[in-house]
Amino acid sequence: MPHIEIDKFITECKSRRLNVTLPRIAIYKMLLRYQGHPSAEDIYQKVREEHPNISLATVYKTLEMLAENALITKVTPLHAVARYDCNNQFHHHFVCVRCKKIIDIENEELNNLSVPEELNGKYKIFSYRVQFEGLCNKC
Repeated sequence: MPHIEIDKFITECKSRRLNVTLPRIAIYKMLLRYQGHPSAEDIYQKVREEHPNISLATVYKTLEMLAENALITKVTPLHAVARYDCNNQFHHHFVCVRCKKIIDIENEELNNLSVPEELNGKYKIFSYRVQFEGLCNKC
């Protein structure tokens, strides 16, 4: 799964005129290392191990800023807690309705879906994501 490495992340921040700060780099590094789609609280707990003075508010603000600038993706499936994904390649998700596990799905057929006729000409479509919902193999 391709990710923007730290040097590329810094370059992307600079190209968007975003300050490159230690907390932003630490949070992005944690996202790169984290397996899955962590919540802000998950990231906060992990980042705090190396940066004990970081606040939960800083983590939330940083994640929101990174998502707004398309450096990460905000995923909010089936519940109120946002989860984050640093895989910015176009992909879709399977979400377990019981345990809320999120699994990335990369599929060319899904990537090439056509816009439904009832949306054509009426709305400006920027992007789409397909989300499958069901039970994972552990549930």
